[in-house]
Amino acid sequence: MAVYIYKGLNQNGRSAEGVVDAETPRLARARLRDRGIHPTEVLPAIGGVGDATAAGGRRIGNRLAPADLVLITRQWATLLSAGIPLLEALSALTEQVEDRTAKQICADLREGVREGMSVTAALSRHPGVFSPLYRQMVRAGEASGTLDQMLVRLADHLEAQHRLTSQVVTALTYPVLMLALSLVILIFILTFVVPKVTTVFVDLNQALPLPTRILLVISGFLGRWGWLVALLCAVALFPMSRWRKTEAGRRRYDRWLLSLPVAGRALRLVAVSRCTKTLATLLAGGAPLLTALEIAQQVIGNRALEAALGAARLHIREGEGIAGPLKMSGLFPPMAIHMIATGEKSGQLEAMLEKIAESCDREVETTLTRGTALLSPLLILGMGGIVFFIVLAVLLPIFEISHQIR
Repeated sequence: MAVYIYKGLNQNGRSAEGVVDAETPRLARARLRDRGIHPTEVLPAIGGVGDATAAGGRRIGNRLAPADLVLITRQWATLLSAGIPLLEALSALTEQVEDRTAKQICADLREGVREGMSVTAALSRHPGVFSPLYRQMVRAGEASGTLDQMLVRLADHLEAQHRLTSQVVTALTYPVLMLALSLVILIFILTFVVPKVTTVFVDLNQALPLPTRILLVISGFLGRWGWLVALLCAVALFPMSRWRKTEAGRRRYDRWLLSLPVAGRALRLVAVSRCTKTLATLLAGGAPLLTALEIAQQVIGNRALEAALGAARLHIREGEGIAGPLKMSGLFPPMAIHMIATGEKSGQLEAMLEKIAESCDREVETTLTRGTALLSPLLILGMGGIVFFIVLAVLLPIFEISHQIR
């Protein structure tokens, strides 16, 4: 059977779309009519990412939301744990998932396995969805006959990573939105409101208080040259973004991020947690340490820490341990270095890596909670101070004028 993407109308006249299995497009249309769907378009789905679209075919999406990937992995593991054969499990998974891209990917995986491919090879046709970590764990599960257990581990790992990322995004959303809104309101006040109010004071030809003069200078500069400042900032961002895309620029930028006072520590902990959890998951799946380090380099998300892991791989090839090279980088917390060294000596490196990840996750949560609790009042105080300065600069001349009239 082949996989077809369809568009059509259901019995209520509403649009419907999805995937359907059939040997030919005609049978696919017949199957859709049996479901009560009038097909308007039926096209074969082309498996794989980056493949050229065949005539009349469509390319399957190469991105999947982290929550959807966790759900697919968890459901897949549950079906296999219940003793359902692999092909039937993939068929059931294709019917269960609701996201269109996820449904197409699951159907493509099933067709690949049905054609005789290994699960790992079928996953490799979607590198944008299934990371090297995912494929390595599935390969280990296939080789050892414990695919269901490996999928459970993968689901736990992906869920923990998604939860940590969500915590960071949630914690930073409110302060960032508040800061952006405050800047927009402030620029509007200084550019449009203040000039109309202070025009009266300028026409009086009297000496103005210092806060009023400062406000007039700032307001006049923004009104006259604000567009130029915005243009220069936009122009400056272009070469900076190009520089960040270079290997040296990305590495220096990532190292600078790690050196920031509060945010740098949180970013470092997030990266270390991701790295150690990935290593622990791969080692638990039977992957060699060098392979685990190579895959961890691809998921850590920071060029400076990637370089540290690369150096550690070179030292391990020469017969050294992992704790020493990581300590030399100066990027990993001392606590993590001590626990890794202890795990190497005791033969419990996987368990120690898990504990490091859990400790980093707790510390990240504490840091974010304290940081956001402190940052919000500071933003409010800062905005209040600016508003107070504007009000003071406007009221002082009024008080002086009223005093002179008396």
